[in-house]
Amino acid sequence: MEILLALLFGVLLAGAVYLLLARSLPRVIVGLLLLGNAANIAILAGGRVLGTAPPLVSPGAQALAAGAANPLPQALVLTAIVISFGLTAFVMVLAWSVWKGEAVVDAEALRSAEPPALPSTDPVEAAEAEPRAEAR
Repeated sequence: MEILLALLFGVLLAGAVYLLLARSLPRVIVGLLLLGNAANIAILAGGRVLGTAPPLVSPGAQALAAGAANPLPQALVLTAIVISFGLTAFVMVLAWSVWKGEAVVDAEALRSAEPPALPSTDPVEAAEAEPRAEAR
């Protein structure tokens, strides 16, 4: 089972890196989802995978049973799922607002929204570098 989880982790991580290096924002979002799932698989694989008993302490006992699953990785993964959902929702709204404002989701095409150079320390040069609105 651990070998299967390690292979799944590798495939998810490779897919996430490939998609995160893409220029399209929807691919980057899917890459973030895959990266979060790969991290969850890694956390679960670090704990005991094949626990034969649920992680519950019997009445009167001081610790878990010998074959019980480890509850800490399960709690961490549950927290990571919630955080990943929130991050994905935020990034999707951010990408939607970029698409709504610029009508493009290609990261290379979004460079037109950046100023042509870094701001200068000289106020006159900094004012010249700012884009000007057309006079009506």
